[in-house]
Amino acid sequence: MPTTQDPQAAGGAADKPTLSVRTVWISDLHLGTPGCQARALLDFLRDVECDTLYLVGDIIDGWQLRRSWYWPQTHNDVVQKLLRKARKGTRVIFIPGNHDEFARKYLAHNFGGVDVVEEAMHVTADGRRLWITHGDLYDGVIQCARWLAIAGDLAYEFTLKVNRWFNHIRAKFGLPYWSLSRYLKHKVKRAVSYINEFENAVAREARKRGAHGVVCGHIHHAEIREIEGILYCNDGDWVESLTALVEHHDGRLEILDRGDQAALPGMLPAARPVAPAALPVPVPVAAAAKAVAPDTVA
Repeated sequence: MPTTQDPQAAGGAADKPTLSVRTVWISDLHLGTPGCQARALLDFLRDVECDTLYLVGDIIDGWQLRRSWYWPQTHNDVVQKLLRKARKGTRVIFIPGNHDEFARKYLAHNFGGVDVVEEAMHVTADGRRLWITHGDLYDGVIQCARWLAIAGDLAYEFTLKVNRWFNHIRAKFGLPYWSLSRYLKHKVKRAVSYINEFENAVAREARKRGAHGVVCGHIHHAEIREIEGILYCNDGDWVESLTALVEHHDGRLEILDRGDQAALPGMLPAARPVAPAALPVPVPVAAAAKAVAPDTVA
């Protein structure tokens, strides 16, 4: 695919990071869909520098691209920006999810400096072991009723279309962005139950692996909390939440929320701090290095 790079996306003097952290986790970008907030994501990637960047699944939405092709320049700029970070020394690790499961065919390769792993074990600066997984393999709907997951994806896509129209009207009245799907997830009892079951399932699996905690994506619900002694971290999404999980140089974890600042590039994100939890014993590192298809970059 041709790459007419935006000078800012391409880098150089335009990149002036305003936040330095040890590790960043982002997931559920859904590049290839109209819902992807690519401009806000580019602003965030320019603002932050880190030693390690984890792409925790659903980076490219293969489901949507198979239905109809959608790939604006800003989506290409995001890919180029990620590759450029890898070239400049950031360790970039991609863990495929259900929407970009095609990348699981490329496990154990490195393309453009990006490693793709099925899962990973990350050790924080303060010695905690965090198991990293997208989470779809622990979602009963995805594993047992794929047709239902696809139907749900179509319903979610429709909700986002309605939401864009609704927020276009709100913007004319100077009102802030409001997420219909997030509201429904929190109000509909079955959706709340589904989220709780998912969170408990990945926390249980982290415990089995001897990890102190887990970092995942998949359900588009950013959160850090303790579940029966296991630290559960979800980095959210870049469709509505516009959130990332970061580890500071002392091992402290935070969710950074760019949702309120999507229209204000260059502003530092609001942070929701979480105190480090003292959790059990270490684990063997369980992730084989595995990698994504390349993109052509200058």
